[in-house]
Amino acid sequence: MVKRARDPGKILVVGSGVGGLTAGILLTKLGYSVTIVEKNAVPGGLLRGYRRSGIDCPVGIHYLGSLAPGEPLRRLWDCLGVTEHVPLERMGLDGPIDRYVFDDFVFDLPEGLTAFEDSLRQSFPAEQRQIAAFIEEMRPVFESFARLDMLTTRGIQGSLDNFSPMGEYVARLNCSLRLVSVLAVPTTLIGIPFHDCPRFYYYMILASYLLSSWRLVESTTVMTDRFIQQFQSLGGELLVGDAVDCVTVNAGAIKGLRLKSGRCLPADTVIAAIHPRNVLSMLPPKSLRPEHEARITGLENTKGLLVVTLAVDDRYHAERPYNLYRLYPEADGSLSRGSFHQIRRSNQPETLLLTIMTTSGIDEWAPWLDTRTGQRGEEYEEAKWKRAGTLLADATDLFGSLQGMRVIDIYTPLTIRDWVGSPGGSAYGIMRSSAQLLKTACLSRPSLAGLYFAGQNILAPGILGTTLGSFQVVRRIIGRKRFAREIMEECC
Repeated sequence: MVKRARDPGKILVVGSGVGGLTAGILLTKLGYSVTIVEKNAVPGGLLRGYRRSGIDCPVGIHYLGSLAPGEPLRRLWDCLGVTEHVPLERMGLDGPIDRYVFDDFVFDLPEGLTAFEDSLRQSFPAEQRQIAAFIEEMRPVFESFARLDMLTTRGIQGSLDNFSPMGEYVARLNCSLRLVSVLAVPTTLIGIPFHDCPRFYYYMILASYLLSSWRLVESTTVMTDRFIQQFQSLGGELLVGDAVDCVTVNAGAIKGLRLKSGRCLPADTVIAAIHPRNVLSMLPPKSLRPEHEARITGLENTKGLLVVTLAVDDRYHAERPYNLYRLYPEADGSLSRGSFHQIRRSNQPETLLLTIMTTSGIDEWAPWLDTRTGQRGEEYEEAKWKRAGTLLADATDLFGSLQGMRVIDIYTPLTIRDWVGSPGGSAYGIMRSSAQLLKTACLSRPSLAGLYFAGQNILAPGILGTTLGSFQVVRRIIGRKRFAREIMEECC
C-alpha cells in the first residue's frame, strides 16, 4: 500500500464535478497521466448550470465563501490556477450576506466574526453569556480553518469536542430556541440537521462565509469551463458521454476501468469522485472487505432539493445584494422547513433570475421513482406545481406581488438523481452527522489497493468541502511530505 501510494502510475478519475476536476488538476500539475471519465455528454456535474428560456440557471453554486486574497478557498483556487479567470463579486460590503426571515423577527448575517458577534448581541441582549461562550469556542477553530490546518498534520479535527453534535453544545449553553434557530441556518447549506451536526463541520461552513462571501459575475458554466480548460492545458484527458461499466480488479488491486462502450482503460489508480454507493455496483463481488461494503451501503444520505426558477421583469423588482431565507423553526429550534431565495441579474436584458430552493426527500416523489427525466407524465408536473405553490407564497411574503415574474423551471430530487447519479437525489451526498462519523471514516481508506474516493462525500459537501476533500485525496496518493513540499507551499 505504501509503495502504491508513492507511485500511483496511470490515474483515472470517475466524475467531472468540482471534486474530480480538482483532483485531476492537482495530479496533472504533479506530472501524472490523468484521464477524467464522465458519463454525461457535457462535463461538470452539479458545478455546471443549464439554460431555460435563454436564461442561465445555476445548480450547485449560488454563492461561495472565503475567496478574498489569503483566504482558504482563494488559496486553493490559486494553487489550481483558476482564480484569475472566474469573475466574482463580493457580498456583504454595504449590508448583510444573508437575511433570515422568521415569523416574528429578522436576523441579518454580516461579514466577519466580530460583526457576527455584535449582531448576535444586539439581537439577543439577554443571552450575552451564551454568545460570548459560543464565539470564544469558535474563534480558535475559525483561525485554524483560515490557516488550512485541516490539510496539515495539525488538523483541527483532532479534538473529540469537535466531533460532538451542535445540539448537545447549545443545550449545555442553555441557548434560547430563537437563538438556536439563528445558529442553525448554516447547516442547511450542507444538509445536516443542526442538532446532529458535528461542531467541526458547523464551524467550517460558518467560518467560510463569515470570512467573505461571493457571487459569480457570469454563469456557473464559465467557472466550469475554466476548471476544464486548466485540466486540459496541463495535459489531462477528458472522456465524456461514456459511463463506467465496471472497475477491473486483480489480486486485490485496481487494474483499470471498462466503459459502457466496451473500451478498456488500464490504470493503477482510480479516484471515484462520485457517490461511494455507486462505486460498489461497479466493483467485482468481494472486492472490498465485507464490513467495509456494509458500512458504505448502510450510510444515510442527505435529502434532495425542490428548486423553482423564475424570470423576473426588472421594472417591478430589484436585484438584492444578499440572499433571503424564509424559515419556520420546529419546537426544538431546528429548521426542517424553510426556503432559500436569491434574486439577481440574469444574462438577459431587463430580466432578473429568482431562484427558490427547499429541502425535498425522494419519498415525496415515490410514484415516479421508476421513471426518467422527460418521461414522467402530467401527474408529476401537477405535483411539482402544487409543491412549488408553497414556495411562491413564501416569495410573495418576501418580495410582494409576483407581477412581472414567470416560472421557467421546476426540478426535484429525481432530476438530480438522473443527472449525476446521486442516490435518492441527495443534494449533499452522505450525511455527515455525529452519528455517522465513525462509519464515514471508512471512506478515507478503501480496502482495495489503488481505489480512492473524492467529491463531496469524502470530507464535507459544498464547493469548499469538496475542494478540501480532493486536496486530501491527493495527499494520500503522493504522501504527506511531497504534498507539504509541492502543494502546501504553493498554497501558503
